[in-house]
This record gives sequence, structure tokens and C-alpha cells, in this order.
Amino acid sequence: MSERITVRAPAKINLHLGVGAPREDGFHPLETVYTSIGLYDDVAAVASSEWSLGLDAAPYVDASAVPLDDTNIVAAAARALAALHGVPVTASVTITKGIPVAGGLAGGSADAAAALVALDRLLDLQTADDDLLRLAAELGSDVPFALHGGHALGTGRGEIVTPLPAGDAVLWWVVVPSTSGGLSTPAVYRHYDELSPSVSPEPAPATAVLSALRAGDVVALAAALHNDLQAPAVDLRPDLGDLIAAGEAAGALRGLVSGSGPTVVFLCADADAARGLAGVLQEDGHTALVANGPVAGAHLVNGL
Repeated sequence: MSERITVRAPAKINLHLGVGAPREDGFHPLETVYTSIGLYDDVAAVASSEWSLGLDAAPYVDASAVPLDDTNIVAAAARALAALHGVPVTASVTITKGIPVAGGLAGGSADAAAALVALDRLLDLQTADDDLLRLAAELGSDVPFALHGGHALGTGRGEIVTPLPAGDAVLWWVVVPSTSGGLSTPAVYRHYDELSPSVSPEPAPATAVLSALRAGDVVALAAALHNDLQAPAVDLRPDLGDLIAAGEAAGALRGLVSGSGPTVVFLCADADAARGLAGVLQEDGHTALVANGPVAGAHLVNGL
């Protein structure tokens, strides 16, 4: 029986997301603080002479939004490894998705990071860490962080990742995926440009969030959470603003649109507070997932 390699990669939350005016290449300069949470996608790979891609999705994940052809980022990761090493990269790959699609949690980036590690290990390509990070950055801005996990500072367009100390504070989150479809990241950025035509080329600095993380102060962190894309996301989807207000009224320290949305995340004081909030939101008809962090980046679950 062929060896099965399974790699797990986490969702991300942007504790701070400062967005500057678009650069000449069209990308927005970012200053962001990433954190990883215990909400995962798994990528499992089995040796095969042909390429195939399958999917197993949690009930709250829109499986129809995940392409299983060459446009999937996992297939792109395989092509990147093949080009680097000059060898065919084929396998039977299955994605098990627990991270909502187009939700602002970097689920596709998690898949790409997990695929890079799984295929590299399965085929014994022995890709150097620097090469793996370079391929990750070429695949997408959030992919390098999905390899790192933990807390990290992201600059450039988010792909330049500097790991930060994990600290002693465990952060407890309630994650509420949207049941009304995803938000297009490019559309949210376009709306940001429309709402902020005179924004500075330099993104807002993450000083307050970094200070709160260093102090291990969850209350201060809640006050410091910042997302420049929240206003355009809420303008496009006013229900997100209503959800944030409801979660904060029910006891969250702070509610925040995750990345470009539409997933809303709530930072809670502790595990009991998170479970209590999740229960209230579930009674109101929402899917509410409890997750803590920071957690490890893409890592082997089973296999070689």
C-alpha cells in the first residue's frame, strides 16, 4: 500500500491589517500581524503516476466554491515544485477543508502551504527552506505565513514574514463563517480604494498590537485590533456590522472582520467565555466555531 502523507495547516487571523495606497505593480503595501488559530485544512497525498485532486469539506464549508481542476492552488503548488526540481510532481491528493472558502481566513493559502510540504515529503524532493518560502510567496501573499504559523509580522504585500515570539497568552476566538457567500478579496480592496482615495502610501503601523502581544495582555490586544479592510467589507455587507455588534453585546472583548471577510472573529477573555459566546450565536442561527491559538504552521500529521 502506498504511503500516505498528511500535512495540516492553520487558518490565520490578522490582528492588525494596515493597508497603504496601491503600488505601481497594483499591489497594496501592507503592515500586518498574523496569528494562527486551531482551525485547519489537511492535505493528504499518495504516490500516483497521475495527478488527481479530491475534496472532503466540513458542513459549513461551501464545497462548490473549491475548484478541483488546475486552477486550484494545490495544483499550482505541485507545478511550482515540478518547475523548481525539473521532475514531474504527480500524486493523488485529497483536501480536507475545515477553513471556510473565501472567508478572509487564508484557507487557500493553508492548502498551498500544506501541499508544498506534503508533496516535497512524499516525493523526497528535499526542497531547501529558503526555496520553499520563495515558492510560497510566489503562490500567494499569505502562503509563507501558513508555513510559519504562530504570530508573525507581515510586510511588503504580506509575503515578507518575520516570526514573532509566541508569548504565554493563549488567545480564544469564536469564528463565525458567512452563510451568504464569500467576499472577493480584489473587490474589497477596490472598494477600499474608493472609500480611501487619499490614503497614505505607508500602511498604518502595528505598534499597539505588537505592544499588547509583548505584554501578553488580552484586553489591551482586543482594544488594539485593527483592520483597514473592515469598513469596505461592512459597507459591501452591512450584516457583518450587525453581527459584530451582536457578538460584542453578548460578551466578546472585540469583534473583527477577518482579513477581507466575510468571516467575523471574536476575541474572548478565556475558553469559557468563548464557549458561552459560541452558544449564544448558535442559538441565533449562526455557525460559531471555537478555536484558540497561536498554533503551529504547516506540519506533518502522519506519514514519512
